Amino acid sequence: MSEHVSAQARWTRRPEGSNWGDFGPEDQVGRMNLITAEKRLEAAREIRDGRVFVLSLPLDFPGGDTEESSRRAPRLHSNAFQGHSLCNLPMSAKEICCDDRVLMSLQYSTQWDALVHWGRRFDVDGSGNPQPVYYNGFRAGTDYKCCDEKSGPYAYRLGIEKMAETGVQGRGVLINLVKAFGTRRQVIDYDMLMHAIEVQRVEVREADMLLLYTGYGDALIAMNRQPDTSILARTGAVLKGSDKRLQDWIEKSGIAALISDNEAVEGFDLSQQPDETEFLFPLHDCCLFRLGIHLGEMWWLKDLAEYLDQGVRHAFMLTAPPLRLPGAAGSPATPVATV
Repeated sequence: MSEHVSAQARWTRRPEGSNWGDFGPEDQVGRMNLITAEKRLEAAREIRDGRVFVLSLPLDFPGGDTEESSRRAPRLHSNAFQGHSLCNLPMSAKEICCDDRVLMSLQYSTQWDALVHWGRRFDVDGSGNPQPVYYNGFRAGTDYKCCDEKSGPYAYRLGIEKMAETGVQGRGVLINLVKAFGTRRQVIDYDMLMHAIEVQRVEVREADMLLLYTGYGDALIAMNRQPDTSILARTGAVLKGSDKRLQDWIEKSGIAALISDNEAVEGFDLSQQPDETEFLFPLHDCCLFRLGIHLGEMWWLKDLAEYLDQGVRHAFMLTAPPLRLPGAAGSPATPVATV
């Protein structure tokens, strides 16, 4: 296990606009702290019909993996018992059994990002020497260690299991960006998002988990595991992560999580390296690094969005814990909305 370093030793200055330390010097769940028992009761009061919507893509979507793919779809393998494959294996004169295992990338399909997923170099002590750190000043190399000859990577702090331990159950609220702007690729800034919220009369409350329906997931499903990246690049709204007013609104809104049906919530271009004053993923920096807001990506939102639209509703109870997998930087999820 990593050596414990106190908050005072980790940082004496925090990033501008961050909430480091606000939930305690050793906090590892960020804005999930806002989902209290009272907030869960408030979420339960949004249930009117008792219907449920599963908000996960099949976990073998999007598909189209190649040898160069950084993330890979699940591959099932049979376990073995006494030298025999546990695939339709006779266990007695009457009984048979199947028992398997899976190898997959934890952030392949419908997923949560752990707070340790995204950090940056920051001068935590004013010495002029930036250190590679994550939310609340936890350190790369100490609190998150990479592979060595004995073990794989492991987050001793900020791992996805910390999020799972909160239950991740509260009030969800959905903004229908398809209804507001259509399904073509558009970069949504603060003004556009506020326009959609106002027109759709969406009430965003502190501790809400905010979902953005863009139609990107619909396109993925239609492609049936053969994604056309040229079409996907023109499909679905993405947030303008560099918009400072949008970042300020996310901070002031008090939302506990930010979720979409697209790849990264925000727009990005991996072919363009930013200069030293900018970020490749500014919204990831704002949410995961500065504010402790978990990001959910590639959720399936079409059915829920259409149902809510029929009843002119936006809020529901959301239950969405990740795997309680110690040390992981992300996790698949099978979120459920109860309306």
